[in-house]
Amino acid sequence: QLQLVESGGGLVQPGGSLRLSCAASGFNWGSYIIGWFRQAPGKEREGVSCISRNGGTTNYADSVKGRFTISRDNARSTVFLQMNNLKPEDTAVYYCAARRTAVPVCPSNAMDYWGKGTLVTVSS
Repeated sequence: QLQLVESGGGLVQPGGSLRLSCAASGFNWGSYIIGWFRQAPGKEREGVSCISRNGGTTNYADSVKGRFTISRDNARSTVFLQMNNLKPEDTAVYYCAARRTAVPVCPSNAMDYWGKGTLVTVSS
């Protein structure tokens, strides 16, 4: 059982940066891969990034490659998403989710635990 809480969202201008955090509580944190997802207004939820249990493997959606970086601190049971050069199309509610597997793939329909989300708005 895991509980996930996102933080760090807010209003930022195009070209700016934000760092999102996903803090976890519960057992066996190191047994879970973690994914970041987002849902823009009127759009379907999409995967943003995924990180393996020890942080050694990461992957990203094409739309954010080169701009976003996912990382994790297992000593603090926390996952981060550093977002740089933000664009208006990045505006969305961002969610973190956990899956108990060793395979570093984060299908949006197969994650076991979800946070409630944090809103990111990119606007002038």
